[in-house]
Amino acid sequence: MEPRDLSEHVPYRAGRGIDEVARDLGLDPDELVKLSSNENPFGPSPRAIEAVQSAAESVHTYPKAAHTDLAAALADRWDVETEQIWLGPGGDGVFDYFGRAFLDPGERVLVPEPGFAYYAMSARYHDGVVDNYTLSKAEDFAQTPETVLAAYDDHRIIYLTTPHNPTGSEMSYEDIETVAQETDEETLVIVDEAYAEFTDAPPARDLVEERDDVAILRTFSKVYGLAGLRVGYGLVPESWADAYDRVNTPFAVNLPACRAGLAALEDDEHVEKTVETARWAREYIHDTLDAPTWESGGNFVLAEVGDAERVAAEAQKEGIIIRDCSSFGLPECIRITCGTRESTPEAVDTLNEVIDR
Repeated sequence: MEPRDLSEHVPYRAGRGIDEVARDLGLDPDELVKLSSNENPFGPSPRAIEAVQSAAESVHTYPKAAHTDLAAALADRWDVETEQIWLGPGGDGVFDYFGRAFLDPGERVLVPEPGFAYYAMSARYHDGVVDNYTLSKAEDFAQTPETVLAAYDDHRIIYLTTPHNPTGSEMSYEDIETVAQETDEETLVIVDEAYAEFTDAPPARDLVEERDDVAILRTFSKVYGLAGLRVGYGLVPESWADAYDRVNTPFAVNLPACRAGLAALEDDEHVEKTVETARWAREYIHDTLDAPTWESGGNFVLAEVGDAERVAAEAQKEGIIIRDCSSFGLPECIRITCGTRESTPEAVDTLNEVIDR
């Protein structure tokens, strides 16, 4: 017996973890600095940790009440109806919900290149056809309506990312609005705002209120430090919000994740420390790394180092794990996650030594 034809499906390649690298190189995990996966260097909020611990004794129950509580808290924060919050197992789970709700087999999806691989993966899982619009390095990966619309041909779904991974470029509210206005009313514009807490740019939330063809993706993996629990959410127009109950995997967001998310929302101090440190680290990398970098609205910086595979491999041997961006189609670039005020200078010093060899 064989699985269906998966030849067009490209596996998602995550950044390497500390334990994995330590085993391969025979290093002490405690001496490694991981700046490859855009994780929160401070970890989760202490309140979230307490919530997970408290939830442990109740994991034999389904998370219905916890799911309802988290959705209600998010709805209150965004001033929308609870039904407009689509909780999912990470942002990628929410993308799957959008695919279930909107894609018929053979319909086309438009995604950025470079970009998050799961946009295309999710579309193909739902038998969609994937096309790309290109963010050009020669134009500093600028995201403009013209770039998107030049590739648009009545696609069912368009993915926009702001701040964009892995480049850090941003798309303005007005430009997102232009894309929505200039595309068919049956085209869903998904705005991936996974890194939006790290920028001062306004979210696309008002477009969700004003239109029925724009949806937003948010996650607890980044600024809230809950990547290991897999919890994200969509913010969708009220007119079709009830589709969630028809496409949602039963109890997809687990009980500890829901409770941790609720607690994390209440810890403004942890979020402020995370954002402030990330912005400091971005500037430090821009100012001190011996390589060209691009301005970033996220908690990471893209840098051009020539042979990214070599730089990443040699830095890893020195205890610094960063992301080789070859999988994004950028073999000359690395992506450096913003670390703490202690780990970021250490990483930059090591990278400068490796780059200069």
